[in-house]
Amino acid sequence: MEGAEARVAAFWARCRAAVPGLPEAVPEAWPFGATAAHADELLALVRAGTKTGTATAVWDLEATGEAVPRVGDYSVILDGAGAPRAVIQTTALATVPFAEVSAEHAHAEGEGDRTLADWRDTHEAYWRAFGVSGRGFAEDMPILCERFRLVWAPEGAR
Repeated sequence: MEGAEARVAAFWARCRAAVPGLPEAVPEAWPFGATAAHADELLALVRAGTKTGTATAVWDLEATGEAVPRVGDYSVILDGAGAPRAVIQTTALATVPFAEVSAEHAHAEGEGDRTLADWRDTHEAYWRAFGVSGRGFAEDMPILCERFRLVWAPEGAR
């Protein structure tokens, strides 16, 4: 085990020592957003307790073959440089058309002014710029709305 995998495994070991009862298997590690700056910005919101939700275009999951999260899953959240900084646990999932994402979910994502209008503007622009499915954007595109809780974010980790 080298580099990034070793750092994530060591981080998970520290988390398990601090939070008894976590599974031994190292969870998936990933950053929020599509750029290093965005990853750092969203990580800061998670660590502050402001961001407790995220959204993923189901079309992108299908295109990449990425596993769909399940309630109870843990994730190691990386910063923009790829370093592990926090652990979250998925608490709820719902798939809805883009146009039906709720104001409550938009608020839970913690971004911008936390309104549904801002969420829609920001996320439409995001999927138009960074979507990987090749299907573009549509008001009826399926969105996986995920809620999570912060499990561990050690002091000293940015």
